[in-house]
Amino acid sequence: MRVEEAIGKQIARFREARRLSLTELGEAMGQYLDRPWSRQAVHQAERGRRAFTAAELTAIALALDTSVPALFLAEADQIELPGRTISPEEYRGILLYAGKDAPLDGVDELIVALHDIGEVLSRPTLARLAKIGAVAEQVAGLTAVGDAAASERSGEARP
Repeated sequence: MRVEEAIGKQIARFREARRLSLTELGEAMGQYLDRPWSRQAVHQAERGRRAFTAAELTAIALALDTSVPALFLAEADQIELPGRTISPEEYRGILLYAGKDAPLDGVDELIVALHDIGEVLSRPTLARLAKIGAVAEQVAGLTAVGDAAASERSGEARP
């Protein structure tokens, strides 16, 4: 798989998880670029049929509320670069490269685990449950404020 295809698959996955249309993602990117991307441009990116500038990758990550490294995660066995094909381990390693002295023991396993956690958390059902939980916390906070105000009006002491 070419690196552009790996990035494109991640863009599509994040866009679908956030329930954005191709046009909506293109318009959201326009906030960070000179102009929005067309629906066709987003489609071409998701199919791995275009290269990306650093500014475009940054705009995509911001519009999808993710990180640039998350756009590079790949499921493929091999990643094809113009000069040669590299292994998945080598590919993941370049995402976290910190110099020759940085130990990489266990880092690959951590990346895979974090990717798996991200996959689970991006599922629509869990996203909805998280939103429901946030709304419940807001309602509970408003109820507590309302109860305190009612207690003050009735002359009751606050706990």
